Amino acid sequence: MTRADLPLTDAATSALAEPTRRVGSGWIASFATVWLGIWMAQLTPVQLLLPAQIDAQLHPENWVDSVVAFGMISGIAAIATIIAYPLTGALSDRTTSRFGRRRPWIAIGAVVFGLSLVTLGAQTEIWAIGATWVAASVGFCIMTAALTATISDQVPVNQRGFVSGWMSAPQAVGIIVGLVLVTELVSDASLGYVLLALILIGLAIPFLMRADQPLAPAERERVTAKSIIAGFWISPRKHPDFGWTLLSRVLVSVGNALGTSLLLYFLMFQLDDENAEADLIVLTLIYMVFVILASLLLGRLSDRLGRRKMFVFVASALQGLAALLLGLFPDLTVAMVGAGLLGLGYGCFLSVDQALATQVLPDAASRGKDLGIMNIASAVPQAVAPMIGAAAVVVSGSFMLVFLLGAAFSFAGAFAVARVRGVR
Repeated sequence: MTRADLPLTDAATSALAEPTRRVGSGWIASFATVWLGIWMAQLTPVQLLLPAQIDAQLHPENWVDSVVAFGMISGIAAIATIIAYPLTGALSDRTTSRFGRRRPWIAIGAVVFGLSLVTLGAQTEIWAIGATWVAASVGFCIMTAALTATISDQVPVNQRGFVSGWMSAPQAVGIIVGLVLVTELVSDASLGYVLLALILIGLAIPFLMRADQPLAPAERERVTAKSIIAGFWISPRKHPDFGWTLLSRVLVSVGNALGTSLLLYFLMFQLDDENAEADLIVLTLIYMVFVILASLLLGRLSDRLGRRKMFVFVASALQGLAALLLGLFPDLTVAMVGAGLLGLGYGCFLSVDQALATQVLPDAASRGKDLGIMNIASAVPQAVAPMIGAAAVVVSGSFMLVFLLGAAFSFAGAFAVARVRGVR
């Protein structure tokens, strides 16, 4: 059902109506806070806890074995993500709870995510580590599918670049704060997982206390397995702008993940860095500063100019340049320069591309499902890239190919977004 199908008297108050009222600072603050908790809980394990846990259990004679195991676990999690994102997004689209469409699913996702992290920290077998990380990834999908849909539900178009910046800026902060907390505040990796779970739940509460427009029973589409499965496919011929935006996000996200997900291994084994964990925090801090500046300032600028594609194109190219530098000049100082460029490009991409995505959705009644599909393009690369990177390391014996592939994906993403026609 689209907004046009509703009675005229109900359109302004419908959950499916295009939002026109600007969201306030309190809403934005709680939105940023919940994303901070999510990124800490998701990216700290990816960057440090999970690869270290795998390495500690394997005790491999060859470090490549550890990289491959990490890549395989991430790849399995990616398969679960492909299913969980659009499925839970579609279910939230059809939820008629008096608490709204999105809030129940945000709460469910937070509980699943948090409990899975606590369980993950206690695992000592590789298969169990993999299974609990898959469960954590599903919780992440449930939570973020509902959260990203709130942008289309509640934020007007001319504010979406800035608000999306507050979704992406906490990503950089979450990485560095999470790394510092688990390395300085706790002495055991399992306690690090527990700490992240508690922070995740705590930071979700302020946003869960905010109003969420309920879906009227008359607006609810019938839930059938056939309709949900059919909804997973959005024809690129009928909706080319959605298709090109999705492709661009896949390519750029793979490029970014290739440039960041194996950094600890790069420092340890390519550069023989004796202070790899400390230097990882330094690189992440540089990355964080530029992500924050780019996502907030350039996201707002794109709102004012009413332009999206130009920003996404430049952001993708900057990210490709950063990966190219890391591949051709494997040096810690060059890595610091690359971290700055990568943060500048990806920060801009995260905020502006999210705003662009909300403007190419096919139907207001399926925002959660459609953005869930779009979110696959961000989440799956984070899981698949370690597998691609591991294969590149096995083939080449170094990390050069990993970063060159990252550059190629990023540049390809820039050209894909140039094909979008319906948004400036």
